[in-house]
This record gives sequence, C-alpha cells and structure tokens, in this order.
Amino acid sequence: MKFRAEINVMPLKALLDPQGKAVTNSMKNLSLSEITNVRIGKHISLEIDAENKETAKAKTEEACKKLLANQIMESFEFELFEE
Repeated sequence: MKFRAEINVMPLKALLDPQGKAVTNSMKNLSLSEITNVRIGKHISLEIDAENKETAKAKTEEACKKLLANQIMESFEFELFEE
C-alpha cells in the first residue's frame, strides 16, 4: 500500500525563533501589527510503501527522529493518508 505523510517540524516553543521574530517585526512595517508571535518551521511531504498504516506510521516517526527533525530544538507532528 502507498501512504503519504504530511509532516510539520517547528522550533520548540521554549526556544527563540530568530526567523519568526524577524517576520513578526516586519509585520509592523506592513501595517499588520495585529499579527504577532510568528514561528517559522518546515513542511515535509513524503510517500511510503508499507503493508499497513501502523508500519507507515512507524517508518515516518523513525524518519522524523533520525533525520527530519532535530529533537533538541524542534518538535514534529504528522498525518498519514492512504493513497
């Protein structure tokens, strides 16, 4: 079976997000001062060939922990879709 994983990786809330801070500050210059606390992360989409959804979930989690997210500085969450 084919599955698609949609993964969001974000900086931990306890850590400073310099990119998000810069965008937040720029919002004021664009007359969008009501937009605050911008956090910048990354979105990853990938396909998995697996026998079932549980296996696809395990493989996606392993990929996130080993390569896609730095767990010291980032958190991740994902959704799986059957293709």
